[in-house]
Amino acid sequence: MPTGPEHEAMAALGIAFMKTYFAPALSVAMVRNSKFVFERVFGMADSEKHELTSQTSLFRIASLTKPITSVAIFTLLEQGKVNLSDKVFGPSGILDGMYGKGPYKQYVTDITVDHLLTHTCGGWPADDNDPMFHNDGWDQAKLISSTIENVPLTSPPGQNWAYSNFGYCILGRVIEKITGQPYASYVQQAVLGPSQITDMQIAGNTERERAADEVSYLGQFGEQPYKMNVRRMDSHGGWIANPNDLCRFISHVGGSPTIPALLKPATIKLMTTPAPAYPASSPAKYARGWMVRDMGNGSINWWHNGSLPGSTTIMVRTYNGMAWAALTNTRTQPSNQIDASLDQMMWNMAGQVKSWNM
Repeated sequence: MPTGPEHEAMAALGIAFMKTYFAPALSVAMVRNSKFVFERVFGMADSEKHELTSQTSLFRIASLTKPITSVAIFTLLEQGKVNLSDKVFGPSGILDGMYGKGPYKQYVTDITVDHLLTHTCGGWPADDNDPMFHNDGWDQAKLISSTIENVPLTSPPGQNWAYSNFGYCILGRVIEKITGQPYASYVQQAVLGPSQITDMQIAGNTERERAADEVSYLGQFGEQPYKMNVRRMDSHGGWIANPNDLCRFISHVGGSPTIPALLKPATIKLMTTPAPAYPASSPAKYARGWMVRDMGNGSINWWHNGSLPGSTTIMVRTYNGMAWAALTNTRTQPSNQIDASLDQMMWNMAGQVKSWNM
């Protein structure tokens, strides 16, 4: 547990981050050896209503959703209900002909569950043409159907890595087809419930649809946090949570001496094995729903960051038994700058406690 001076030094880093990026609110939590060792909130959850941020304040977590979806897929794998090599579309696919009209465009029926998990489906990247940020009035079925009918894949699945929000949207529908349940219901039953998490839910789209205890989001540089179909992003970027929830999740996924793991060791190894198509020169690599970095002797750090208009997030599990999460309710431009700074802030916070040997 941080001492008085250590605690104050950690808090000072949070205050500095908020000032640098004009963040109305910031919430952080840290776990070490299965126990919460640092929890701190900063700023205003709703500046107009003068509501202070609390440890229960909920934030849009953006792409921290992807590890949650990945873990849900791997629970189904352990139950024997899905294989990574299973095709997704077409007569031999999990979704068969549910979306779009056949015959499908080139490569679509070659996509497997693993291609979606590893962002190697062959197209539909998170660029200016990202399907998830267009046609906001469409539901998931219409969006998926239109995209696979009209947006060709650019390479055979498995060859190239390109981060795909749309791919994880499809994984949500795979979960629904296999389980016969809404995506969020299965995740709550199989992942969040066993992790002792009860407050997480899928976000609403508008400010009026904010959940109880949800923060208000600040758009900077013309961004409009309430002009997106966040609910449609359910399985790639739709959850709201607090940092304590995310620390519980990431602690339960891999387990610890006092916390039973949600997944078996062999499953975790598979989930955290880098995608072969990810650039080999990078020291950090994308696996299946997680970024991973080999720290030697079989140890890895695994994490994910998240970014949406009005949201910047990070969640980390370290090789030496720590887990942490940080959430804030704004984003600056370029967005990768605040992403990297939030991640570095948390490492710097942990480094203030010398006995943690960070």
